[in-house]
Amino acid sequence: MDLTLSESELAFQAEAREWLAAHVPAEPLPSMDTAEGWALHQEWEAQLAAARWSVVSWPASYHGRDASLVEWVIFEEEYYRAGAPGRVSQNGIFLLAPILFDHGTQDQQDRFLPSMATGERIWAQCWSEPEAGSDLASLRSTARRDDERGGWLLNGQKTWSSRASFAHWGFGLFRSDPEAQRHAGLTYFLFPLDAEGVTVRPIAQLDGEAGFAEIFFEDVFVPDADVLGGVGEGWSVAMSTAGNERGLSLRSPGRFCAAADRLLELHAATPAGPDKHAAAPGVVDAWLGAQSYRLYTWGTVTRLAAGGDMGAAGSVNKVFWSELDIALHESALELLGPDAELDSRWLDGYTFSLSGPIYAGTNEVQRNIVAERILGLPREPKGVQR
Repeated sequence: MDLTLSESELAFQAEAREWLAAHVPAEPLPSMDTAEGWALHQEWEAQLAAARWSVVSWPASYHGRDASLVEWVIFEEEYYRAGAPGRVSQNGIFLLAPILFDHGTQDQQDRFLPSMATGERIWAQCWSEPEAGSDLASLRSTARRDDERGGWLLNGQKTWSSRASFAHWGFGLFRSDPEAQRHAGLTYFLFPLDAEGVTVRPIAQLDGEAGFAEIFFEDVFVPDADVLGGVGEGWSVAMSTAGNERGLSLRSPGRFCAAADRLLELHAATPAGPDKHAAAPGVVDAWLGAQSYRLYTWGTVTRLAAGGDMGAAGSVNKVFWSELDIALHESALELLGPDAELDSRWLDGYTFSLSGPIYAGTNEVQRNIVAERILGLPREPKGVQR
């Protein structure tokens, strides 16, 4: 692991820190799961893109800076340290974009990446179905060939689609070959959420805001040009997306280091007493966990820069950061005591953290992946009764 920054990387860090200090809103933006907050977060994305901070690792032709992976991690650390707004475009820039670069055609990249970088077009992740969550291969939504128009007709239902209440486009898997086995016969589609035959119904979260939606498809036409990857290759494309979500891109260590620093400040400001004493071990564990995740990430970056790959280590990341997030917020609520209900930032963060062990693949599934692919443990034989 190499933590030594070069002169150019230090200059990049200083430039990012200076720009963020001058432009991050003085007050937190309203929730992006409201109409007002959504619009303001889109404006923030446009501001980032204008200064080429929206997608620093992308090519300059797509509003990026051609930054290295090391510089991307540096920017993420500075971004969260500055208390900058959440990324309303994260489904697009962190999940879909890497797959477009790897599997998309030149036409798809040219059509979708620029508006993704500027926040003009926000994407929803449309994977889960009522009977296909962690077991994504059991999905039932279908894609039927329409040779006359040169495309596909989508039918079915997606649920718990993040950002779908206000998003413009979605990406997801549909079964294009009903005769194929579970993981085969799936195709990855890109589609506008205002297309004829699409119905979007917002789902209220614990806080009453609609951060998710269910989506119904009734003969929704998608042209061949909006198939991502080959027909029937949807599973391998989707696993690339999942790897990005569980690994580095969606939950960079800067997020947790910044939260751990705020937790230390909260502990220092809490009057001495039994509540503060009882919470102290959790505060220490949370700070150590955030620093451990940061160092682990830098080790991963060093390995990737040397030509390695993420592999199943993304599942280790996912379990660690999701459980760290809960523990960190629980320590904050313990410090706040009865006043926790009045602190919207910590309380909202806590309610959201509870979903961490579920989205991006449940932690139970991720532990199985770690056991089988990293530790080499055998699978449990089918039919075993517990």
